[in-house]
Amino acid sequence: MTGKTAPGPCVPTAPVAGAPVMDPRPSAEAVMLSFEIAAERCEDLTPLVYHRLFLDWPELEALFWREPVRQIQGEMLAKAIEALFDFIGERRYADMMISNEAVTHDGYEVPPEIFGRFFPAIRQAVRDLLNEAWTQAMDTAWDALIAEIDGFIARAFPGRTAAGAPIGVVPRLA
Repeated sequence: MTGKTAPGPCVPTAPVAGAPVMDPRPSAEAVMLSFEIAAERCEDLTPLVYHRLFLDWPELEALFWREPVRQIQGEMLAKAIEALFDFIGERRYADMMISNEAVTHDGYEVPPEIFGRFFPAIRQAVRDLLNEAWTQAMDTAWDALIAEIDGFIARAFPGRTAAGAPIGVVPRLA
């Protein structure tokens, strides 16, 4: 996969008819709704997420040199989404799992400032897929979620974040 070609058959479409209008406050419901709409539009987010990741940070594609069939990518995304659901829900394990995975990836020579880029790539891929169905409530909720995840990653690596910037800062698209 290269960061220059469009991924798979999933494409942004018009908003889902009858999709509920979300309260403008940050909420777990807004994040969940974004995933629900994404699931209606695309069976597998893996190509979209990694396309977004490699588009924003092309240098990361080299980290997947052992990955010809995307098995590891799919597993990583599934674990990340499961952790996101727990993180915005009951918080039984996600905070520790995210911190532990950041440490594990550091052992694979993937520093926390790179590990932290994965969650904004998920957000951006979902946002791209939802297109007009993406709401301000979703934007606000995802911003808060990523900021909180960045905090967990930063606490696992005190003093190793980029100069004053959150770990997972992703470029904003108009």
